[in-house]
Amino acid sequence: MSASGGGKAILAAFLANMGIALAKFIAWFLSGSASMLAEAIHSVADSGNQLLLMLGGRKAKKRADREHPFGYGRERYVYAFVVSIILFSVGGLFSIYEGIEKLTHPHELTNYWIPIAVLLIAIVLESFSLRTAVKESNHVRGRGQSWVSFVRHAKAPELPVVLLEDIAALIGLVFALFGVGMTWITHNPLFDAIGTLMIGTLLIVVAITLGIETKSLLVGEGATDADYDRIVTAITGGHEIEKLIHIKTLYLGPDELLVAAKLGFASDRPLADVAADIDRIETRVREAVPTARVIYFEPDIYRPGDDPAPPTEEFVIRSAD
Repeated sequence: MSASGGGKAILAAFLANMGIALAKFIAWFLSGSASMLAEAIHSVADSGNQLLLMLGGRKAKKRADREHPFGYGRERYVYAFVVSIILFSVGGLFSIYEGIEKLTHPHELTNYWIPIAVLLIAIVLESFSLRTAVKESNHVRGRGQSWVSFVRHAKAPELPVVLLEDIAALIGLVFALFGVGMTWITHNPLFDAIGTLMIGTLLIVVAITLGIETKSLLVGEGATDADYDRIVTAITGGHEIEKLIHIKTLYLGPDELLVAAKLGFASDRPLADVAADIDRIETRVREAVPTARVIYFEPDIYRPGDDPAPPTEEFVIRSAD
């Protein structure tokens, strides 16, 4: 997995969640807290999610073949989408079910100090995991880019997934601490059930958000506005062509961008010169946007006054005079 895939962040999150899950299960067994059980299941689901993300990163490295000529880069998107489904079904729905069960069949908690101690330790460990995810994300997050924009537009799905998981985990721990703490103070197990329902609702919201964002990557996204402008500038900036007729871009994977364009050349331009011009343009595009690894340029004859109507998907952009 590339650095942009957030391998360190995924490993840190996995190790933290495994240890936290074990501690939460022990605390649930000794105290009977539904909030602790919901949080334990949450941590188990998160651990499974990190394994899936690592598996997707490994599968994405497979070499292209005849069946998949553009490679397996989108495996990472598939596994990130599966992660959102697991987080929703295993974490969210189970927590909702457990909360409703404890609302209808409440029971007193015991050994309050155990779940509270575990929750406080878990908050420290999850904070470390989130700190690692933030540090890794800052390596690829655009300068001045907001965190909301980063999560929505990141082409590598692992870091947004880990970020949202860690944030949800911290908020969930606060919810669990609220449920157990208020139950301890008031001796009313209703608060433990409410904390469990809050955790389940949180997980479902995060899962739906992840599913929507990952679906967009699965369907196929083009270059960001900034990269698109860099590509256009690289194509039109050398004066080899008379006109950029149209251009399309598509991410084949988080680190691989396809660029396809029709280039208008002067009608009297020799074929050898056209080929040399295309090579120079490709070099400029790759220097401007290193992820543009797959480039297809179709040469065409440009006749002034005979411009075709621009395609609806892209703008027609004229080269500079």
